[in-house]
Amino acid sequence: MNCGGGENKPSAAEAAAGQAGETLIMIETPYGKIKAKLYNSTPQHRDNFIKLANEGFYDGLLFHRVIPGFMIQGGDPQSKGAAPDKRLGMGGPGYTIPAEIGAKHFRGAIAAARTGGASNPEKRSSGSQFYIVQNGLSPQNDQVINQKKAQGVVYSQAELDFYNKVGGYPGLDGEYTVFGQVLEGMDVVDKIAAVPRGSGDRPKEDVTMKVKILK
Repeated sequence: MNCGGGENKPSAAEAAAGQAGETLIMIETPYGKIKAKLYNSTPQHRDNFIKLANEGFYDGLLFHRVIPGFMIQGGDPQSKGAAPDKRLGMGGPGYTIPAEIGAKHFRGAIAAARTGGASNPEKRSSGSQFYIVQNGLSPQNDQVINQKKAQGVVYSQAELDFYNKVGGYPGLDGEYTVFGQVLEGMDVVDKIAAVPRGSGDRPKEDVTMKVKILK
């Protein structure tokens, strides 16, 4: 997604519900509102997202890439008012963020996109682009998790139980920084993921966002 086991990870219970002291956000879209929280275990990503949201950076930007059964992606500043045929996904605020990989890609996870491949060995995140995992329960998840374990990704029993409960996309674990989790509005994410798409998986009709910090 040119757009995780390690020490920077919340518990599965923390992923399921907001904890005291966590920042809550609201993403408003034409399809409804998405309420989420930002993990304190990823402070650089959390603080950067809060800064950009308070500056109004995200307001009017598009979810420019949507793939049903996978994720929805947005946060490219070049998407604001972009022509229908413009290829998006390479824009940012002019900086990247050090990886804080650890939290897992459960359904509803909010994660930072990044440049992939050998050009980004440190797995630094885009300064603004993010994606929300839309995939749910999948019969392939257990096999993928076993492959990830063989690659050195560590899963707690609580994380495995949470994957079995809500699903997600474990194939990205250990590769991208997950810095938040949707609390309410996954039906909205599902609706956005299902919109008709054109070239580059861009929705044929613009899906805009407005981001507010709730606390």
